[in-house]
Amino acid sequence: MERTASAVWQGGLKDGKGTISSQSGVLKDAQYSFSTRFENGIGTNPEELIAAAHAGCFTMALSGQLTSAEHVPEKLETTATVTMEKTDAGPTVTKIHLVTRAHVPGIEKEKFDELAKKAKEGCPISRLLKAAEITLDAQLV
Repeated sequence: MERTASAVWQGGLKDGKGTISSQSGVLKDAQYSFSTRFENGIGTNPEELIAAAHAGCFTMALSGQLTSAEHVPEKLETTATVTMEKTDAGPTVTKIHLVTRAHVPGIEKEKFDELAKKAKEGCPISRLLKAAEITLDAQLV
């Protein structure tokens, strides 16, 4: 059996806080809301939590890469879609698809793609989920 959930991370590039929109509502100040939602278990499933965390983690990693390269993003929005399958060993994340839309004045597409790839490889959640197939669609708008 395969299950999929998506979450979107918008804003919060400087303070690490943003808004997560997911299938079961909107969370504010993500780092606090995740633990509360997870402890309460209301309206959550593992793939939704992973999607929300990965969307935020990747966006923060990309923001850091861009800022280090002296290209401050005006807007970054990442949607992470996570697919889990039940196996004999338990639920396993098999696929993650990240879609990022970015508005970054003065950057060339090639440089943006290079930094997005570095962010994907450097994102702690991407490294934790090595077994999953992680794809990235980075769009400069």
